[in-house]
Amino acid sequence: MPILRSAFIALSRNVTLRKFSERSSLGHRMSSRFVAGMTLDEVIHAAEELHKSDIASTLDSLGENVTTPEEARRSADIYHRLLDAIQTRPDMNANVSIKLTQMGMDLDPGLAQEIVAGLVQHGVGANTFVRVDMEGSEYTQATIDMVRGLHAIPGNRGHVGIVIQAYLYRSEEDIRTLTNDGIRIRLCKGAYKEAANLAFPEKKDVDANFVKLAQQLLTSGIYHGIATHDEHMIAATKKFVRDRNIDPKSFEFQMLYGIRRDLQKSLVREGFNMRIYVPFGTEWYPYFMRRLAERPANALFIARNLLKQ
Repeated sequence: MPILRSAFIALSRNVTLRKFSERSSLGHRMSSRFVAGMTLDEVIHAAEELHKSDIASTLDSLGENVTTPEEARRSADIYHRLLDAIQTRPDMNANVSIKLTQMGMDLDPGLAQEIVAGLVQHGVGANTFVRVDMEGSEYTQATIDMVRGLHAIPGNRGHVGIVIQAYLYRSEEDIRTLTNDGIRIRLCKGAYKEAANLAFPEKKDVDANFVKLAQQLLTSGIYHGIATHDEHMIAATKKFVRDRNIDPKSFEFQMLYGIRRDLQKSLVREGFNMRIYVPFGTEWYPYFMRRLAERPANALFIARNLLKQ
């Protein structure tokens, strides 16, 4: 499995295959399991359908590493349109998730700061929440610094949050810093290839750290997201909540669109909050490949479904 994981991560960076896949009908069919559609209307419809099952959503316009300031501003405009849509549908229980590289971080950190600050301000006006996603480790400190700075602005508290990856050695200390600021965190395992001096190389160690960090979050008194499809991680979280008499509504489980729908609904029936990360857009290829890297068995599932069509 580690070999397949590395192969899918390498494929996620293949520019030629990306261009072909994102333009082909076969590529669209393959991605439809994990991507809600290509347009804003399609992702809004997907969020509304989830809401009917008492499931909240995080909406994400796919794309990263823009090459011009104009492209960054166009990416931000999509999010402003999403925030407008969320504001007019207060019962949909949706927020948004953004990537700094999509907002121009590689071009000009000042540009990214300006764009993200505008989105957070819009999120405050729309009475919703902007999550700044975490990318590779080269962006970790800059992402934390930006989120902490934006969260400290009067009026922004509770409207901007971050993602922390359990496979990084530094995450325990990062969580301590962020929770001291009162910042909401989405905890995930991590989906980028990192050096052994930065991240736990073994799955068992990542899993153990995930459980440890989840417990750190659950006792912080802040509303966080525990993002996993791993039944062992979910069972450990449920046991800890039960043993500590923690209100199951004081946090939320988070999962990805199209993965473990049965488990999503089961947790809702048990009384837990559930939020689904719902991506959309034409630039779906890197995201799709990282999902296959996280769980290579998904590739077999998709192949079987394609053969049925």
